[in-house]
Amino acid sequence: MFKNNNYPKALLLSAAVGATAMGVSLQVSADQYSDAAKRWVEQSFRNSTLSQEEQLEELAWFTQAAERFRGMEINVVSETIATHEYESNVLAKAFTEITGIKVNHTLIQEGDVIEKLQTQMQSGRNIYDAYVNDSDLIGTHFRYGKVVAVEDMMNGDGRELTSPTLDLDDFIGLDFTTGPDGKLYQLPDQQFANLYWFRADWFEREDLQNQFREIYGYDLGVPVNWSAYEDIAEFFSEHVQEIDGQRVYGHMDYGKKDPSLGWRFTDAWFSMAGAGDTGLPNGLPVDEWGIRVEDCRPVGASVSRGGATNGPAAVYATSKYVDWLRQYAPPEAQGMTFSEAGPVPAQGQVAQQIFWYTAFTSSMVKDGLPVVNEDGTPKWRMAPSPRGPYWEEGMKLGYQDVGSWTFLDSTPQDRRLAAWLYAQFTVSKTVSLEKTLIGLTPIRESDIYSDAMTEAAPKLGGLVEFYRSPARVQWSPTGTNVPDYPKLAQLWWQYIAQAASGEATPQEALDGLAEAQDRVMMRLERANVMPNCGPQLNEPRDPQYWLDQPGAPKAKLENEKPQGRTVPYDELLKSWENAREA
Repeated sequence: MFKNNNYPKALLLSAAVGATAMGVSLQVSADQYSDAAKRWVEQSFRNSTLSQEEQLEELAWFTQAAERFRGMEINVVSETIATHEYESNVLAKAFTEITGIKVNHTLIQEGDVIEKLQTQMQSGRNIYDAYVNDSDLIGTHFRYGKVVAVEDMMNGDGRELTSPTLDLDDFIGLDFTTGPDGKLYQLPDQQFANLYWFRADWFEREDLQNQFREIYGYDLGVPVNWSAYEDIAEFFSEHVQEIDGQRVYGHMDYGKKDPSLGWRFTDAWFSMAGAGDTGLPNGLPVDEWGIRVEDCRPVGASVSRGGATNGPAAVYATSKYVDWLRQYAPPEAQGMTFSEAGPVPAQGQVAQQIFWYTAFTSSMVKDGLPVVNEDGTPKWRMAPSPRGPYWEEGMKLGYQDVGSWTFLDSTPQDRRLAAWLYAQFTVSKTVSLEKTLIGLTPIRESDIYSDAMTEAAPKLGGLVEFYRSPARVQWSPTGTNVPDYPKLAQLWWQYIAQAASGEATPQEALDGLAEAQDRVMMRLERANVMPNCGPQLNEPRDPQYWLDQPGAPKAKLENEKPQGRTVPYDELLKSWENAREA
């Protein structure tokens, strides 16, 4: 496991030299850092896949590696979620005491993280020494050349500052932070998926099962396709209406004109319907945004250029979003943002949600909630997302957020390398399992299969089972087809809001979105600002030409609502287990 066991000896040698040359000052200093490491391991990092001895060895390496930066103060930033709150409040303090490098780990909203990152990339002014930035920007980072790739750092100026126990093979998200050139650009720090959420206790009620079967002709269970999801939404909203004296709804979503409405779609909504091409982690040549690439160059989002942003499958997906929001969600949902809608399922009125982030897990298992049993087990479960009628085997099925450490070339070298040490510390095996149990955003295979996660599983509603299943590879972030995430992402909420409010039809809204994306990519092409694989747009042609070609964009189906299909939850878990053992 440990490729280099010499560093504890080197640390003692350093102290001995210091004691000879400068009295006992460095000996005291070394003792100070090793005492801090021992205290943190014993008091705060008890859950680890390493033994306590191995933890102390790993931390001793950080103490030694940080010696040249001791006394430095660095600034890093991430979005505000439970995992990063733990890093900011606990891990930054631990790292400071163990290494002597003071870390200011700032928490701001995700949109602000992207804005600061974009400003630093454009101005060359160092704002933060490292960013935890979603891997959704991998296409941006690869093309602009403003990022110092993690792989380059590990093989170059950070070679001696790369932990011998980093163990990249143990990470589950490296495919998402690797560019088209095969190079690792970012280091995953946390991951969460967008899954299906449902009230298992309601689904198991015999009276509701009988009523559903009588109306729809098949069993109430985990929906395999969107047809079944729609039937279940209608069932609870219009036929059941009330459970235990409380009004209930068969669907939850949000629709306010707000930047978060863009995430609702760019986080793989079209891929769930089946709008893109096959390919993992993202469709090729057309991805889940509807952007086509040829020889790594984006060539268009509109159907007329070979894209699929305004194609029939995307229009179908947008139509279902609008219809379900209006017909089956609580009335107030139409005026909610992402953050406002997030806590609603925990209040006990919602039967299911097709678009639910596992980042909410920690807030959904608190004692006393209407969706938690007295013994602390959840009344709800999570399961794979149902798929739309355009979906086919070999496609991604949903979104996975992968917040990843990102380093810019505008950061002074010593500050960047000190931040690289802190980044490695936050994902080290000494701390990663403890962080995973608190934030529930796993990044390491060893943590996922740990005894601690097995013990926690009954209270996490299927999270552990999902991450242990072979199905997880079908959930992935935005991929490399998107050439400039900040510029293109901001278009989505403005155009989707037109459909959500009824200002435009789904087709009209997506025609506008596709054209707007093409305009941005055309400007990038003309400005020639991307040294790597910049856009080179196709000339528009009759959309029917592209619809007649194999793959995406796909022609409109005659029947967009096939027979609903469901599966019992226990059978689903069993199928995962069998697939893993095969």
